[in-house]
Amino acid sequence: MRPIGTATRGTTNPNRLRRMDRWIAATHGPALRRADAPVAVDLGYGAAPWTAVELLERLRTVEPRTSVAGIEISPERVEAARPYEREGLTFLHGGFEIPLPGRPDLIRAANVLRQYDEDEVDVVWRRLCARLAPGGLLVEGTCDEIGRRHVWVALGPEGPRTVTFATRLGSLGRPSDLAERLPKALIHRNVPGEPVHAFLRDFDRAWAAAAPYASLGARQRWITAVRALSGEWPLTDGVRRWRQGEVTVEWAALRPEWRPNTRRTG
Repeated sequence: MRPIGTATRGTTNPNRLRRMDRWIAATHGPALRRADAPVAVDLGYGAAPWTAVELLERLRTVEPRTSVAGIEISPERVEAARPYEREGLTFLHGGFEIPLPGRPDLIRAANVLRQYDEDEVDVVWRRLCARLAPGGLLVEGTCDEIGRRHVWVALGPEGPRTVTFATRLGSLGRPSDLAERLPKALIHRNVPGEPVHAFLRDFDRAWAAAAPYASLGARQRWITAVRALSGEWPLTDGVRRWRQGEVTVEWAALRPEWRPNTRRTG
């Protein structure tokens, strides 16, 4: 079967996805421990295998039986990664079809869909979610080149669940700085009238109101702002995650408003 998808630019850096990995380990670790033989996929790992190697190391801290398959649509990238294979880590040629004999418990697709059109995202999400094992998780999102700012959507077999915003607090000017890293499903919706725009607007206001806490450090300011935000928006996490420079909100609250497809067809 010909791999489904298009090759990405392949840009990657060591430790780029640490924030996403940390969140996955914390929130999906129990599901991995319940699995008979937990399998995770690093989809579109890029020109170098660092993110797949790191995913294996981080997930094995919560479930030592976990194995990772790095999947790339570029055969050259797969061959370049083969020397890094080890027990529990393999590299395969493939795409959105996920060429594994069974269903993985986790699919991570970071910085993969940025090059696709917005109206292609739902099709890809559905295809990937259909490959998940029962109780599995798809994490799809975008980060900057060194992993300081990251936004991702978490999906189960039933579809989108949450959106997580994560940042290195010392480098943050205001929460809406994260807008540049919104995943493809949301980045073009950061305009007045859309829920994600309203969320970031309210987050900026809460951040400004929490300015007196800046003297105690960026972390205390962030926690104070997020706590205020929780009064208006359905957040799904608590202070333990907020301290990491994260906040997670229900997908239903940020789901884009429907609008007709205005793309010209002829």
